[in-house]
Amino acid sequence: MLGPVILAASRSDKMRRLVSAAPGTKQVVARFIAGETVDDVVPIVSELSARGLEVTLDVVGEDITTVEQSYAARDAYLELIGRLKELGLGARAEMSVKLSMFGQSLENGHELALANVRPVVAAAAEIGTTVTLDAEDHTTLDSMFAIHEELRKDFPQTGCVIQAYLFRTEDDARRLAANGSRVRIVKGAYKEPAEVAIQDKPEIDKAYVRIMKILMDGEGYPMIGSHDPRLISIGQELARRAGRKLDEYEFQMLYGIRREEQTRLAAEGHRMRVYTAYGTDWYGYFMRRLAEKPANLLFFVRSILTKG
Repeated sequence: MLGPVILAASRSDKMRRLVSAAPGTKQVVARFIAGETVDDVVPIVSELSARGLEVTLDVVGEDITTVEQSYAARDAYLELIGRLKELGLGARAEMSVKLSMFGQSLENGHELALANVRPVVAAAAEIGTTVTLDAEDHTTLDSMFAIHEELRKDFPQTGCVIQAYLFRTEDDARRLAANGSRVRIVKGAYKEPAEVAIQDKPEIDKAYVRIMKILMDGEGYPMIGSHDPRLISIGQELARRAGRKLDEYEFQMLYGIRREEQTRLAAEGHRMRVYTAYGTDWYGYFMRRLAEKPANLLFFVRSILTKG
């Protein structure tokens, strides 16, 4: 029951101010956010890479209100790609982008977001890596999938994300699997109405498994975004049944969560990618991490109390 409350708080300016001012916030945010600048995150990419882990990098921030902010988001990713190129880390790190940051919700937002994300995808391709388009709330998905399809004409490795709790997702998975797309599957972290999304957690898990099977049996590259040991085990079995080699799919987990499991999977030969977020506009991302797992919220509250 806490999840919907926390998700609502993620869009509250009042709660943003309260959480930001809490004495223990900085300590807990550091668990999930790799830093605020490119200089903060580059050493982390190097460290994770040295441990045999791959990375996807997310410059956090979503609710922009001006075209100028969309340009700033584009430029932040171009700066990141430039630094990865300098350090020769392109092969180990891809990028994840939210099209809302690139202007998707503004006037003529679809065209603006496509125009902003295209140079980022092109720059990523030049250093030997790629970009994955993150899924946001259900009202944005038709635009996201259309942009994904357009980008794949010139950059076929461009990936996208699908969310197991949406009723539409099995059909989306079949289409993407047939098209040979790179697809990350996640459970879903936005508050969605009952008419578009499954509300019961066990039913979401069942949908997740069905969608994993569609992706594993398809022509694309599945990326299993989960910290759930049972779903990870099922994913391994589905990959085995589909005849996939270890480099023909991957697991993804968030920075700061289940680190030992990340290392274990990589040591077994699996491709293990760590979703690593950084930036100053961390609040919305952080609150969704709390909503996804009550233990994260308890950890946060304990830290505030002990620091107070």
